[in-house]
Amino acid sequence: MTIEQIFKDYTQQLQCIYDAREAAYITDWVFESVAGIKRLDRITNAKKELDSSITERLNNKLSGLLLHKPVQYVLEEAWFYKMKFFVNKNVLIPRPETEELIEWVVTQLKREKGKLKIIDIGTGCGCIAIALKKELPDADVLAIDVSAEALSVARQNALDLTSNIKFLQINFLDEAEWHKLSSFDIIVSNPPYIPEKDKSKMKKNVVDYEPHLALFVKDDDPFIFYKKIAEFAQLHLKKDGLIYVEVHEEYAEMVKEIFNRHLLTSIIKQDIYGRNRMILAKR
Repeated sequence: MTIEQIFKDYTQQLQCIYDAREAAYITDWVFESVAGIKRLDRITNAKKELDSSITERLNNKLSGLLLHKPVQYVLEEAWFYKMKFFVNKNVLIPRPETEELIEWVVTQLKREKGKLKIIDIGTGCGCIAIALKKELPDADVLAIDVSAEALSVARQNALDLTSNIKFLQINFLDEAEWHKLSSFDIIVSNPPYIPEKDKSKMKKNVVDYEPHLALFVKDDDPFIFYKKIAEFAQLHLKKDGLIYVEVHEEYAEMVKEIFNRHLLTSIIKQDIYGRNRMILAKR
């Protein structure tokens, strides 16, 4: 079969799950990752016959996609901040809105003098920590997570992307473990913040495949991570230190109030869509 025929068939099958535009986008991504065929190549070489071994590899990926498995997990790759990260079922897929959090941090810290100490709480695949280290190369960055499997992924990404970051497995919600951590100029986190009751509203490809440990919090204490971050800051955030966190758009005001109760001055920042998605708190 030709590239054109296979692409058309691939896209049509994916349209049982995705709209036409997204199906074409995913198909282009798979073709480039698996077969090295970029969009321009696909168009200019439309009538070229594909080798059967390549066709087989493409079809193997399609079978996972048709089960609603995210393309990032199917290909074990995700793009974040112009870098390609390795991802698997043990880590969240990096989101574009988290890039906005990085941009906010970098914009404010680029002109800072001295060697900043930064901690990334709940690092997952390491995307926040690695992006910050790339943009702020003089900073000391520590990335922590409760999941050994997630840290394994993050370490691989740091190695692949030549990023010198320290990693530590720690249950941040357990205050008894905080003695393992020093003091920091900057705390950054995209913690779990989706109440379990919201699972029914979410897409199948998220709920069925992404790690619930990194997504959901109990309905009776949905702000647990923000409370702990605020308490941690009292002990481990240096004078004039800053906290940057991603938040659920519906609960931004409540998170701000948590920080305010801990004598932290905080502001809410909207994302490019006008949603309340980030908070900066200052000691």
